[in-house]
Amino acid sequence: MTIDAQANLRTLRDVLRYAVTRFNESDLAFGHGQSDAFEEAAFIVMRTLQLPLSRLEFFADAYLTHGEINSLLQSIERRVKKRTPAAYMLNEAWLQGYKFYVDERVIIPRSFIAELMKDDLHPWVQDPSAVTDVLDLCTGSACLAIIAADLFSNAKVDAVDSSAEALLVAERNVADYHFEDRISLIKSDVFAGVANKRYDVILCNPPYVTDAAMARLPKEYAHEPKVALAGGPDGMKVVKTIVRQARGHLKRGGLLIVEVGDGRAAAEKAFGDIPLTWLATSAGDSMVFLARQEELQ
Repeated sequence: MTIDAQANLRTLRDVLRYAVTRFNESDLAFGHGQSDAFEEAAFIVMRTLQLPLSRLEFFADAYLTHGEINSLLQSIERRVKKRTPAAYMLNEAWLQGYKFYVDERVIIPRSFIAELMKDDLHPWVQDPSAVTDVLDLCTGSACLAIIAADLFSNAKVDAVDSSAEALLVAERNVADYHFEDRISLIKSDVFAGVANKRYDVILCNPPYVTDAAMARLPKEYAHEPKVALAGGPDGMKVVKTIVRQARGHLKRGGLLIVEVGDGRAAAEKAFGDIPLTWLATSAGDSMVFLARQEELQ
């Protein structure tokens, strides 16, 4: 940071403007909850000051203390120089209105499946109250498990991950939402730890980034655990295991919902004999597929 910046910044609006300029001139990558330099700057400034994002305009012309300005400038420089995503800097991520604790033991929540859950997975789930068993594979921070527990009020949710460290983060989030009696955290490689259970809905946001894409990822993504991103040569390494085994873990009429990023072509090639249903998201209809129990092999 510069002495000039410290001397000339007074209001929250001043610091926000400075941050947007620094982020744009530094060619940062966004995609961990915020889509551009302004959203990233607003998130860092408002949440560092413990202010609600929705009230930015109300607080924009508020004068900041010297200590607040110094703290914000340090955060801005850390974002620029270390390329640390804002969610890790603040230990805070938001997904569809839900707040989660995050650190570098888990990937930052950003699943398109959460969008689809806003309407209780309608029309694929006709009666949300009839959903009693949900499985969230590759749960990470437990974000999808928590949203599922909140939306399906009669459901017990199993949240599975192969990483013991990720499950420690998940445990904190489950406790924050007081869902300890409804969400079970299970260390397991895919279905191994739930061998004898069947579910109404299986959700999964697995590692699906191809080897080639992993080599091209911006520096921000290097802060995330590689095991939660890397999906092998075609991105389908874990997805293939899940699809092969899912039928035996679904109730009759149960749903498998899997996110594959931009892997639609690879998924259709791998599962050409399964009538996958591609679901519409804000990023298009190539991100998430659905298959019913009777459609799976």
